[in-house]
Amino acid sequence: MAKVYEQIADELREAIRTGELGPGDKLPTESELVRKHRKTLPTVRQALSLLQSEGLIEKHHGRGSFVRKPRKLVRRSNDRHQWEKNRAVQSEAERAGTGSTEHDTGLEMDDLVFRARYREVKAPGDLAAVFDLPEGTDLVERTYRTRYKAEDAPFNLVTSYLVRDYVAANPDLLDAANEPWPGGTMHQLRTVGIELDRMEEHITARPPTAEEAEELQLLPGTAVLIERKVSRDTDGRAVEVSEIVMPGDRTELVFTTPLERW
Repeated sequence: MAKVYEQIADELREAIRTGELGPGDKLPTESELVRKHRKTLPTVRQALSLLQSEGLIEKHHGRGSFVRKPRKLVRRSNDRHQWEKNRAVQSEAERAGTGSTEHDTGLEMDDLVFRARYREVKAPGDLAAVFDLPEGTDLVERTYRTRYKAEDAPFNLVTSYLVRDYVAANPDLLDAANEPWPGGTMHQLRTVGIELDRMEEHITARPPTAEEAEELQLLPGTAVLIERKVSRDTDGRAVEVSEIVMPGDRTELVFTTPLERW
């Protein structure tokens, strides 16, 4: 038999499922629910906490509980890398027309808010090992945040590293003011004669840090997916490493693997 708080949650869940309560609608106040169900405040709060943990509602301090609006899905497939490589050799006008986020979300450029920050750092041991370079090698660290205009949280948290000596021949690649760069990293590398041959993607999952949960606006209990992407050139060198933190409640990873015929 369902517990009392589960019964209250069931009633609210059904109202959301049928559309009686739509995305963005405010739920009855805790006091109203106490009076309606003739139960204690802790019981009502348990019911609301259950719905929040399911991602159905969100609580705003001082304002109440609201039906959660579905967040725009990000679908990342491994065919995006060839799409990006093909795009890197297009004209500037063609490259400027769309980007990887638009590819993954189906949104238009005017739907997005983008920001980038660059700084020069020394390679710590783990990154130096990936690049097969001495610890302390000069890197360009680039952080990217892109969000849907209709939402407050970015789609993911991206940190990208380039070896400074590999890209210094084009000073434009050292300045965040040139972002967003039409054609992205593949075209940036092309300007200094680097062609990518393959991408290595390592994906794990873990609970978010407090900072990640706050920036990505994650509900309690939501995990994050962590991708370390290593881009290698035609000589096998690692020329770019990206670390991407993706919210588990709005990210779908799609992998299609062609198989050779017998």
